[in-house]
Amino acid sequence: MAAARETRLRVIALYKELHRLGRDYPDPAYNFHKKLRGLFEKNRNLTDPGEIEKAIKMGEYIRNETLALYSLRKYRHLKRMYPNPSPADPTP
Repeated sequence: MAAARETRLRVIALYKELHRLGRDYPDPAYNFHKKLRGLFEKNRNLTDPGEIEKAIKMGEYIRNETLALYSLRKYRHLKRMYPNPSPADPTP
């Protein structure tokens, strides 16, 4: 029973983290929160511990990919802010 409670807490924490990450999702037409809720509701009735763990791993993968997307967006913004000097410019 304690393992089920621990798994439940992991899933809730993952949902909250993904929900917070979805606030800054760059494409509003994608509707991140609606898709997130749909995926969690679809897996709500899972009982097999192996399937539950597989679904948690998929959620963690989505979290990591979303974080990578945000990092890439920040990097691209910084790159636009500081353009590369042309080769003809003398370097100090």
